[in-house]
Amino acid sequence: METITRKPASFRLRSDLMARLRQNAARENRTLNNYVESVLLDVVYHEPNATTRAAIEEAISGRNRNKLYTDVEEMMNGILNEEEE
Repeated sequence: METITRKPASFRLRSDLMARLRQNAARENRTLNNYVESVLLDVVYHEPNATTRAAIEEAISGRNRNKLYTDVEEMMNGILNEEEE
């Protein structure tokens, strides 16, 4: 089993962000250090799958602009009409 070496670090964070991190850690019954480390690990090592990468690229390109609807019926009609095309 590989030994994980940890190094102390100091960061200056906004006070509202720090409060939110503390709340999230407490809600999960974890230490602040453990919670922040797991969030950072997820951000650094999480690789989206091919479908997610394609959706991100599509969103960035602007090829498929989201349509805004005023009510549910208009939205459903729009979705059904797109499926027929």
